[in-house]
Amino acid sequence: MKYRVHKAVVIGSGTMGAALAAHLANAGVPVTLLDIVPKDAPEAEGDARDKLARDGLERAEKSRPASFFSEERPVLVRIGNLEDDFEQVIGQADWIIEAIIENLQIKQDLMKRIDPVRKPAAIVSTNTSGIPVNDIAAGCSQEFKQHFLGAHFFNPPRYLKLLEVIPTTETLPEVVKFISWFGEYRLGKGVVLCKDTPNFIGNRVAFGTGAFALDFIVNNGYTVEEVDAVTGKLIGRPKTATFRLIDLVGIDVWDHVGRNLIEAIPHDSYAMPYLRSEKPNALISKMIEKNWLGNKAGVGFYKAVRVDDGKKEFWPLDLEKLEHVPPVKPRFDSIGKARDVEELGERLRVFLGETDKAAKLVQALTYQGLQYASALLPEVADTGKPIDDAIRWGFGHQAGPFETWDMLGVAETTQAMKTAGFEPAHWVSGMLASGITTFYQYDGSSQVGVFDVGQKKYVPIERPAGLVLLKELRQAKKVISENAGAALFDTGDGVALLEFHTKMNTLDDDILTMAQEALERVDTDFDGLVVGCEAENFSAGANLFMVVVAAQQGMWDTLDEVIRKLQGLNMRMRYFPKPIVMAPAGLALGGGCEVAMHGSRVVAAAETYIGLVEMGAGVIPAGAGTKEYVRRIITPPMRIPDANVLPFLQKAFLQIGQAKVATSAEEARQMGIFGLEDRIVMNRDHLLTEARLEVLHMVAGGYSPPLPLPLYAAGRDMLGAAKVSAWMFQKGGYMTEYDLHIAGKLAHILTGGNLSKPQWVSEQYFLDLEREAFLSLCGEEKTQQRMWAILQTGKPLRN
Repeated sequence: MKYRVHKAVVIGSGTMGAALAAHLANAGVPVTLLDIVPKDAPEAEGDARDKLARDGLERAEKSRPASFFSEERPVLVRIGNLEDDFEQVIGQADWIIEAIIENLQIKQDLMKRIDPVRKPAAIVSTNTSGIPVNDIAAGCSQEFKQHFLGAHFFNPPRYLKLLEVIPTTETLPEVVKFISWFGEYRLGKGVVLCKDTPNFIGNRVAFGTGAFALDFIVNNGYTVEEVDAVTGKLIGRPKTATFRLIDLVGIDVWDHVGRNLIEAIPHDSYAMPYLRSEKPNALISKMIEKNWLGNKAGVGFYKAVRVDDGKKEFWPLDLEKLEHVPPVKPRFDSIGKARDVEELGERLRVFLGETDKAAKLVQALTYQGLQYASALLPEVADTGKPIDDAIRWGFGHQAGPFETWDMLGVAETTQAMKTAGFEPAHWVSGMLASGITTFYQYDGSSQVGVFDVGQKKYVPIERPAGLVLLKELRQAKKVISENAGAALFDTGDGVALLEFHTKMNTLDDDILTMAQEALERVDTDFDGLVVGCEAENFSAGANLFMVVVAAQQGMWDTLDEVIRKLQGLNMRMRYFPKPIVMAPAGLALGGGCEVAMHGSRVVAAAETYIGLVEMGAGVIPAGAGTKEYVRRIITPPMRIPDANVLPFLQKAFLQIGQAKVATSAEEARQMGIFGLEDRIVMNRDHLLTEARLEVLHMVAGGYSPPLPLPLYAAGRDMLGAAKVSAWMFQKGGYMTEYDLHIAGKLAHILTGGNLSKPQWVSEQYFLDLEREAFLSLCGEEKTQQRMWAILQTGKPLRN
């Protein structure tokens, strides 16, 4: 049977349910959010009966970070209640998602209501985080059970990649396959297929190791700051480290999951001693008694305190005295030695070889984490890959436990674990004895197989056909040319790929030089080009350090040359005779945004944060970005007779003047940075693959470059209006005097300057205005102060 999701329903409008409805809307799926009727609601139908669902939707609309891609997406979400709307809504849905309270009886009762109402082949899933999925469908029809499974999203579902799919013993394989496909391609998830075991994989591993960590920390005299100084990015984990993460999760939630796990896994001899440990449990209980629940209560393991000068400090909790104390930055030799080591495995080796307090913590967490992961196989999975994927996608770790073990060397690390008292599961020694020395099978540096504990051999790792991975292209010697800032790859089928690889992919002379070389090579040897990378960010903009140093040394010819070079590159890409597809993801700011706007088409990751932010550095966009706003926002409506330019001029003026950054690719489309013809890819892992396919599609369609049409210059009357608007902002306290000065230069460019009347001018006309304004502002002391402030603090200066 061919499955589809044209309509969905989410039952339960709490934090997770409402956010799930929002993300379905992000994927373009019409969805209805249902909840119970409030006890005090009148019996007659009316708005009051939908109050809980409405409140949930409103929370999702106001949530920060945003649950929706844009302010328009909520139009796809309807609300209702489980009495008035149940039969109609459930009967029409292709996918019914249960996200109600974690109570087995209540879930079972709901499923028995759904069973006779749902249409044949409609898929039903539970978002339970730990109740056995098989038990939830007990008492339902055979056809229902065949279309029922667990689909456990991690909160917030827009941002956390992990989706655990848990089939029951009766779920049809094609249902599992479809939901896995839909989760990966439509919702952008990393799908992990789980066995129906307690807490599945992600939470089982996280709390089995987390309970040990808390026990080790409180019983060995570590402070909150000491722990968080070492357990973040230094060891490949998120910057929230340990205690900031628990504050984020919620102390009460941490306690609730731990208590439930104790009841669910009495057989787990590796986790139970730490889950039952008296001292950490007493600490958590006391914090709950004091309502120190973490971020949502404003106090947990950290507390925000205003000190004498008004500055906010985060005071850590003294774990012995149970009072928050002034911060003291801990220092350890091992941290100093590891900090500058780039590769994760080598960084961990530094800690494993040291003897100070920080190193001993890392050793304990690493060895117990590897031990516990090995002990969970084959109970929760047959191979280590689902565990690795769950830990990376659900908890933001750079590598999962088995990937980490391979990095460190399985045999030597296993011996070190035994010496330290963390002997791994017996199957690890059996694997090593059979001559298999790594958990993954490698082709070069690429994982192609993984050790199956039951079969006692490697099994192949399935992957989508045609997947573009730069590591594999490099390994296959497909690098055409490379310098310190960028590389050019041959991806096959006549498509080249230009990758930036500077720090934060800031644009420098190496990148501009390689980009020009890429165009030369594509012109003669290829059919098209993709510009993209696998790094976290597409490009954070120009190299600000180079700009401010050149300005302070009076190197105006050098700056002028750099700007002309960037403008020239962007204009050449825009009118290049072969298709150039931009593939932005993460940050695409300033110059990065300008580059992204000058391709033939954009294939963007859904989580792309893009905008012209130069105003924060005291300048205006000068790499053809301001010109592009004129072309995209101001010019099109002015081709209509008697059109009024003012609202379109204001839109461009405010977006640049306020350094507005789109918080999604969808919002970038609404801002005019992306066009209707541009594509949005939900799963970042497929971005370069889809961009390459888009090049091939454009080639097959007979691509030709756009016409170099003139742009609309509104002239001095609109320049005056824009300046008055900026003056009013300044008088209202929204801008400094220097902001007003920069805004005046921006208005001058957007309107075409002191033209006596509106007229149509060339793109070069606006490029010259951009360049002149940028150079003049670079020479001003307050602009240079702003640039140094960003470089030194990472924050804009409002001088």
